[in-house]
Amino acid sequence: MTSVKQIQVTFDCAEPERVARFWSEVLGYEHQGTAAVDPTGVGPRLYFQRVPEGKVVKNRVHLDVRVGTGLVGAERVAALEAECARLIPLGAVRLHLLEADDDNESCLVMQDIEGNEFCLD
Repeated sequence: MTSVKQIQVTFDCAEPERVARFWSEVLGYEHQGTAAVDPTGVGPRLYFQRVPEGKVVKNRVHLDVRVGTGLVGAERVAALEAECARLIPLGAVRLHLLEADDDNESCLVMQDIEGNEFCLD
């Protein structure tokens, strides 16, 4: 039996190079045309492919950008808000903060430059 060594996450989009550049900046990845590649080789390669149709509904899968790992309460929210402030000039849009509850810590829901949801977690 063969074991999987790596995965690639593929996104449908209208402007692959633009979206790849955005995600490269967000994640600190190398921008390689229509892909964003982790320079350490640890994270998955993100590939962006052009499709004719636009986004219509909420994503079924989304990325969580882990900026608040290990933080709780106000300290966590401050880290999420600071990262949000860094991403907005890149073209991201802040949607809303999901406050901590009995099951989850706070996270901040955003959209990338083509309207795909992602979370700062």
